[in-house]
Amino acid sequence: MSKTEAVLSAIDAGLDASLARLFELLSIASISTDPAFKPEVEKAAAWLGKALTDLGFDASVRPTAGHPMVIGHMKGRKASPHLVFYGHYDVQPVDPLDLWETPPFEPQIKEVGGKKRIVARGAADDKGQLMTFIEAVRATLAVEGSLPCPVTIVLEGEEECGSPSLPAFLADNKDELKGDLILVCDTGMVAEGVPTITTALRGMAREEMTIIAADRDLHSGMYGSAAANPIRVLSRILSAIHDDNNHVTIPGFYDGVAEVPAELAADWAGLPFDEKKFLGEIGLSVPAGEKDMPVLHQLWARPTAEINGIWGGYTGAGTKTVIPSEAHAKLTFRLVGQQDPNKVIDAFRAFVRERLPADCKVRFSEGDDHGSPALELPQGSEAITRTKAALTEEWGRKAVTVGSGGSIPILGSFKRELGMDSLMVGFGLDDDRVHSPNEKYDLTSFHKGTRSWARILAALAE
Repeated sequence: MSKTEAVLSAIDAGLDASLARLFELLSIASISTDPAFKPEVEKAAAWLGKALTDLGFDASVRPTAGHPMVIGHMKGRKASPHLVFYGHYDVQPVDPLDLWETPPFEPQIKEVGGKKRIVARGAADDKGQLMTFIEAVRATLAVEGSLPCPVTIVLEGEEECGSPSLPAFLADNKDELKGDLILVCDTGMVAEGVPTITTALRGMAREEMTIIAADRDLHSGMYGSAAANPIRVLSRILSAIHDDNNHVTIPGFYDGVAEVPAELAADWAGLPFDEKKFLGEIGLSVPAGEKDMPVLHQLWARPTAEINGIWGGYTGAGTKTVIPSEAHAKLTFRLVGQQDPNKVIDAFRAFVRERLPADCKVRFSEGDDHGSPALELPQGSEAITRTKAALTEEWGRKAVTVGSGGSIPILGSFKRELGMDSLMVGFGLDDDRVHSPNEKYDLTSFHKGTRSWARILAALAE
């Protein structure tokens, strides 16, 4: 029996004990967004600090301006690669409580349709996921006596409230925390039983704009037609952002956007993804992105320009016949590839100014930080190749690499402050009800997720 097979056997034999430890952590109400739960957040941090120390890590609970960070270091038999694992131990509030079928911090196994599920707040996001890695490390140490390479564990307590303390913490401790690759478990599988590596996250640029015309709201009978209406101006400008094929018309917007490689496009085309079902579940039927792009490309590999909100004038009950003096809009741009968020915002502002009529002015949001760039791990990297092979071996199905339509700003912090690429492997499913009542994590996800990390750890260390 190989060392890896022995570790996998240890994971199988110790599953009940692993679940007991997970349930201890899940029973702690570490809600980071509510100050009333600060003692519970600190309790969870202390629990994890002790768990890492008991495993032999040089571990500590570090204070921040907000909730604590838990840091653990362990040397390996080889000096490299130095792997840094990131997870978060804080959870979302449980409201509405009356929709929970069982108490959110009393974890239990429920069987639904022949499948066993761990039900509790944080089961999938992110305590169940982070414990897959810790339990894989536990089994590796039990069998081999040491880790094959150095591992640093970074566990955060503020992810659910925007990670306000993380950038400063990374900047202050960059020499201690820097490694060769960061491993992230806060992602999922594209479909049940399909092992998935997320290799790309879209970045984001943000803007808020105000169109200003007259120096006060005007009577529409006295000034209608003669006075500029900023809502009309704003609407005209916003409608010009997209053409009839839903391409973004802002000059230079697509600079840095690459085509999806043919091999990757073929992998995506073979995924069990139903475009009609995807849209049908939200009451829609026609894809609204670039007309020459499949939906998965629209979601994972193409940038967006979205209008998130518009307001101005009178919006109360009844009628008030005014021409407003101001009109406002909030926009976000999801970015891919090498798009620069600051250049995108500069191009958008120039686009708006070119369309301003006489007597109108524009005011944009203040500050120099307009967002974060996209993150992407090269498809042919050694880390991806080894991880795909490990996952394929464990799940008996070819591992796939996907993009993510969302953004995880904290990974931008790791890239900027520590210069590390992120390898994102998670075992969550779309129906895990993350952030909702009755959150769950499939027992298979926990068990095979633990086995997967053991394989990945061994593969990356080779």
